[in-house]
Amino acid sequence: MLTFCPSCANMLLVTTNAAGADASPCLKLICQTCPYAYDVTKTLRDDVPVTRKEVDDVLGGDDAWKNVDKTAATCPKCDHGQAYFMQIQIRSADEPMSTFFKCVKCGNQWREG
Repeated sequence: MLTFCPSCANMLLVTTNAAGADASPCLKLICQTCPYAYDVTKTLRDDVPVTRKEVDDVLGGDDAWKNVDKTAATCPKCDHGQAYFMQIQIRSADEPMSTFFKCVKCGNQWREG
């Protein structure tokens, strides 16, 4: 949570100051442009639920797998011995192509390279 200085409206920074050798460190909010300082005495916590976005299939969805070849490859999910494959250049031109596989039996997708 961002907190701003009530005097000059600049953003406050969090620092720790040890009060002494036996004391535990305390948190302070300080302003870098004026002498304003505030001792943090309670914990502030906001729980924000994470909602995941639906991700687009970067390979083009089911239509991308229509005209591809089969090869002998073992599926890591079901151990089937055949998979569809395609090669795509996803990095710079001096890097090797990445090979994408889709299991013929269970439809699991994985990548090599």
